[in-house]
Amino acid sequence: MATFRFHQWLTCEVETTDGTVGIGNAALAPNVVKTAIDDHFAGMVIGLDPFDHAFIWEKMYRRSHAWGRKGVGMTAISAIDIAIWDLMGKLVGKPVFKLLGGRTKDKIPVYYSKLYAGEISAMQAEAEAAIQGGFTAFKTRFGFGPTDGMAGMRENLKRVEALREVIGYDNDLMLECYMGWNVDYTRRMLPKLAPFEPRWLEEPVIADDVAGYLELNALGIVPISGGEHEFSVIGCKDLIVNKAVSVLQYDTNRVGGITAAQKINAIAEAHQIPVIPHAGQMHNYHLTMANVNCPMSEYFPVFDVEVGNELFYYIFDGEPDAEDGFLQLDDGSPGLGISISDRNLSHFEIVE
Repeated sequence: MATFRFHQWLTCEVETTDGTVGIGNAALAPNVVKTAIDDHFAGMVIGLDPFDHAFIWEKMYRRSHAWGRKGVGMTAISAIDIAIWDLMGKLVGKPVFKLLGGRTKDKIPVYYSKLYAGEISAMQAEAEAAIQGGFTAFKTRFGFGPTDGMAGMRENLKRVEALREVIGYDNDLMLECYMGWNVDYTRRMLPKLAPFEPRWLEEPVIADDVAGYLELNALGIVPISGGEHEFSVIGCKDLIVNKAVSVLQYDTNRVGGITAAQKINAIAEAHQIPVIPHAGQMHNYHLTMANVNCPMSEYFPVFDVEVGNELFYYIFDGEPDAEDGFLQLDDGSPGLGISISDRNLSHFEIVE
């Protein structure tokens, strides 16, 4: 998966007759998702009351079910649904998290999500700088997998050990595989990783291998997390009920938007599986603020764009900065609290 990149993003605007505009977004296959919205979903939504969001969601989901319930179709539904929630907040003058139930925490703890595999000294320097910035939880990415053999295993372990040397054992360390391993390789790695006390091992196998997740999580050696590449309420329910993950990490702009995410949150809370949505971004922050079962958020520090999660900062204004390992949402900002920025538009080719 090393060549996977986001260098495109989709914004979706839903406008009411009084000129109020809600903003949604999607990161997966923007050109294809745009076609799905323009040619299929827009006609299902135009003319309806945005406060009938549950009906709108079901209409989009059921009328596209034969071809759209996973991947591109659900990503398009997600973008529209997020825009509708932003719109509802603006129409009533309330932030989205207030519409979802209000504050469950004074501020949101966040974990520093970067530390891509590279030179050990550079990774340690980055971790030290993050500690100085007040972070107490960190996620790193592995750079080696099954094709690299035992030598690659040792390289992976060297980097985990090196990061623990810097952050110590009073801070959380999360480990990200991004679907680059398989069940056999992960089984061999888990006992080697356990002494470093990771909070979780993320997406060790491909998203469709639910049985693999179940097997690895049932070992009880290191908690397994996943769900970033799941695309439905029922799909996430299956991960939860089967105890395939110890931490659920759906992505709101893939799983069906905020309407679907709230249903998933309720199922996860009933099964005592914590939810920590994939990626930062305001739609996820509002869900985390409003749900007691969402203990923290992922936070991508602002860097030059190289893998694309940081692209959000270049497209939207309003994203909060982390301070001492926390971020805050504004009670006075209606909707999601973001707007499309024109500061960097000259760097993009815009397709409308």
